[in-house]
Amino acid sequence: MELGYTGLLTRVVSELQSKATSPVGELRNLRLPASLCERAEQKFGGRFGSLEELLTFVLQELLRDDAAQMDEAERRIIAERLRDLGYM
Repeated sequence: MELGYTGLLTRVVSELQSKATSPVGELRNLRLPASLCERAEQKFGGRFGSLEELLTFVLQELLRDDAAQMDEAERRIIAERLRDLGYM
Protein backbone atom coordinates (compact mmCIF):
# COMPACT_ATOMS: atom_id res chain seq x y z
CA MET A 1 0.00 0.00 0.00
CA GLU A 2 1.56 3.28 -1.12
CA LEU A 3 1.11 6.39 0.95
CA GLY A 4 0.63 9.76 -0.69
CA TYR A 5 2.59 12.71 0.61
CA THR A 6 -0.24 13.67 2.98
CA GLY A 7 -0.42 10.11 4.31
CA LEU A 8 3.34 10.01 4.73
CA LEU A 9 3.32 13.34 6.55
CA THR A 10 0.55 12.24 8.87
CA ARG A 11 2.22 8.89 9.62
CA VAL A 12 5.65 10.39 10.16
CA VAL A 13 4.39 13.23 12.34
CA SER A 14 2.30 10.94 14.51
CA GLU A 15 5.18 8.47 15.00
CA LEU A 16 7.95 10.95 15.63
CA GLN A 17 6.39 14.12 17.04
CA SER A 18 9.05 14.52 19.68
CA LYS A 19 12.02 13.96 17.35
CA ALA A 20 13.96 17.18 16.88
CA THR A 21 15.32 18.01 13.45
CA SER A 22 18.15 20.36 12.80
CA PRO A 23 19.62 21.24 9.44
CA VAL A 24 23.23 20.24 9.06
CA GLY A 25 25.67 21.92 6.72
CA GLU A 26 25.02 24.58 4.14
CA LEU A 27 21.49 25.96 3.82
CA ARG A 28 19.57 26.80 0.63
CA ASN A 29 16.67 29.16 -0.03
CA LEU A 30 13.52 27.78 -1.66
CA ARG A 31 10.53 29.48 -3.24
CA LEU A 32 7.24 27.81 -2.38
CA PRO A 33 3.64 28.89 -2.95
CA ALA A 34 2.46 31.00 -0.02
CA SER A 35 -0.88 29.17 0.18
CA LEU A 36 0.88 25.81 0.48
CA CYS A 37 3.14 27.13 3.23
CA GLU A 38 0.18 28.61 5.10
CA ARG A 39 -1.77 25.33 4.96
CA ALA A 40 1.28 23.37 6.18
CA GLU A 41 1.82 25.84 9.03
CA GLN A 42 -1.84 25.57 10.04
CA LYS A 43 -1.84 21.79 9.96
CA PHE A 44 1.60 21.06 11.47
CA GLY A 45 2.56 24.33 13.19
CA GLY A 46 1.89 22.94 16.66
CA ARG A 47 4.25 20.03 16.09
CA PHE A 48 7.19 21.87 14.54
CA GLY A 49 8.79 25.15 15.50
CA SER A 50 8.93 26.42 11.93
CA LEU A 51 8.13 25.53 8.36
CA GLU A 52 11.84 24.91 7.79
CA GLU A 53 11.88 22.28 10.55
CA LEU A 54 8.82 20.59 9.06
CA LEU A 55 10.28 20.51 5.54
CA THR A 56 13.66 19.28 6.78
CA PHE A 57 11.95 16.48 8.66
CA VAL A 58 9.74 15.52 5.71
CA LEU A 59 12.64 15.43 3.26
CA GLN A 60 14.72 13.31 5.65
CA GLU A 61 11.82 10.87 6.05
CA LEU A 62 11.16 10.69 2.31
CA LEU A 63 14.79 9.82 1.69
CA ARG A 64 14.71 7.24 4.48
CA ASP A 65 11.44 5.84 3.12
CA ASP A 66 13.12 5.16 -0.24
CA ALA A 67 15.29 2.51 1.44
CA ALA A 68 12.24 0.94 3.10
CA GLN A 69 10.44 0.81 -0.24
CA MET A 70 13.40 -0.98 -1.79
CA ASP A 71 13.32 -3.52 1.06
CA GLU A 72 9.61 -4.06 0.43
CA ALA A 73 10.22 -4.51 -3.30
CA GLU A 74 12.87 -7.12 -2.53
CA ARG A 75 10.43 -8.96 -0.22
CA ARG A 76 7.82 -9.01 -2.96
CA ILE A 77 10.31 -10.43 -5.47
CA ILE A 78 11.37 -13.17 -3.05
CA ALA A 79 7.75 -14.03 -2.23
CA GLU A 80 6.91 -14.19 -5.93
CA ARG A 81 9.85 -16.51 -6.60
CA LEU A 82 8.86 -18.77 -3.70
CA ARG A 83 5.27 -18.89 -5.02
CA ASP A 84 6.54 -19.74 -8.51
CA LEU A 85 8.57 -22.60 -7.01
CA GLY A 86 5.53 -23.86 -5.10
CA TYR A 87 6.79 -23.09 -1.60
CA MET A 88 4.00 -20.60 -0.86
